[in-house]
Amino acid sequence: MHQYKGRLIIHTGSMFSGKTSSLEKDIKRFKIAGYKTLAFKPIVDSRYAKNEIVTHDLTYMDAILVKNIDEIEEYCDEIEPDVIAIDEIQFLGGKTEKIVKGINEFLAKGCTVVVAGLDMDYTGKPFEIIKELMPISDYLYKHHAVCAKCGSDAWVSHRKTKDEERIKIGASNEYEPLCRKCFLEEDKKKNR
Repeated sequence: MHQYKGRLIIHTGSMFSGKTSSLEKDIKRFKIAGYKTLAFKPIVDSRYAKNEIVTHDLTYMDAILVKNIDEIEEYCDEIEPDVIAIDEIQFLGGKTEKIVKGINEFLAKGCTVVVAGLDMDYTGKPFEIIKELMPISDYLYKHHAVCAKCGSDAWVSHRKTKDEERIKIGASNEYEPLCRKCFLEEDKKKNR
């Protein structure tokens, strides 16, 4: 696993695509290889459990709740991990530029950073942090869920409710993965 030292690994895609499961798998492998790891999740992600990263198929990994990159830096200054994981990075507080700067500082110190996050919101608009991290990543994995309407690869997390705020934490009650064609059909129905 030495080839991953100081690398940025990104798992992105729609909800229910396996991003968090892949992040968890990466961290388990780093632990087996003897690396000191720390996992973080934004404090706003209150689904399932507080101090754990939980996949939609209910596997768990210990995590530290944080508001922003500054809090991650404080923990890392004290513990000095080899690898850090950040789940649901699109929910991390603070300016995109500050988050990118913080991640670049970890990478420059030889710390490996593994992140998982949605690439787009429920309207199909990209999340800025993923958009900025993608070009500087060493390994980029775009995951696909199965479209809830037709069974092809999903492209976006379609919100089933009428709420219009951009950030709304939820699971299968509020969201469903849709391919581009099915998403555009649903969007057309909603705008009639």
